[in-house]
Amino acid sequence: MESEGKKKPRSRRSFTPEFKAEVVALCKQGDRSVGRVAKDFDLTETAVRDWVRQAEVDAGERDDLTSGEREELATLRRENTRLRQDVEILKRATAFFAKETR
Repeated sequence: MESEGKKKPRSRRSFTPEFKAEVVALCKQGDRSVGRVAKDFDLTETAVRDWVRQAEVDAGERDDLTSGEREELATLRRENTRLRQDVEILKRATAFFAKETR
């Protein structure tokens, strides 16, 4: 009876851009609230609100990073991490070979 009243955590799901656009369009029509749309599609209200917010940013209605900018930022961060690791490896190799030549 310990789990009574508690919901099981949802597994992480992914959705196509077309599906997200459809959900956002339904929210923007104004016929139903974001909460109602989320419930109708078995989604979390937070996820739907995030999709609506990102759609507004992409449309220039709100200030923030666009989807393309977010994607580019993530790519650059991954590349930056890889380059830092490369530099660290080269530093260790330089130190190793400097010690060997003495």
